[in-house]
Amino acid sequence: MNDVLIETEKKMKGAVEAFQGELTMLRTGRASLALVDGINIDYYGSQTPLNQVAALSVPDPTTITIAPWEPKVLAEIEKALLRSNLGLTPNNDGKVVRLNIPALTEERRKELVKVAHEVAEEARNEIRQIRREGNDSIKELEKNKEISEDQMHDGQEQVQKLTDSYVGRVNNILEKKEEEIMEV
Repeated sequence: MNDVLIETEKKMKGAVEAFQGELTMLRTGRASLALVDGINIDYYGSQTPLNQVAALSVPDPTTITIAPWEPKVLAEIEKALLRSNLGLTPNNDGKVVRLNIPALTEERRKELVKVAHEVAEEARNEIRQIRREGNDSIKELEKNKEISEDQMHDGQEQVQKLTDSYVGRVNNILEKKEEEIMEV
């Protein structure tokens, strides 16, 4: 039964980490390299992460600069940024690509908070699904007479405590992100 609990906790931890990763992609009106983390470019015929073909930096709170090691990939970087749905227009000066992060309007902030809530709900649902799988595994152990009925109930109680803990983590992360988004 310990194996089931360990596996359940590992999956829940993974769900929370995936949730955090998705939240980093939400713009907060402040420049962050996390915005360009998932962007790949076509580099000599293969999809390559942006940070492997260019130096990325945040010179000020509203700008991200992308300085490619090879100037001929500037056009590819620009295309990838436009395709990425960041809602930002890259400025290419022939040597460096700059992304200016505009200040968010109140309306846009509220939209981003809604998106964050949707992502959080997906994470909570994933955690609940993991709980269901864990409980099913524990019931299976009891059905196969590997554990007693009391042990099954104890195990399910522990799975519920894990669920409550990880849902709480998602809620705390969401709360912090919401504050970050609503900051003016």
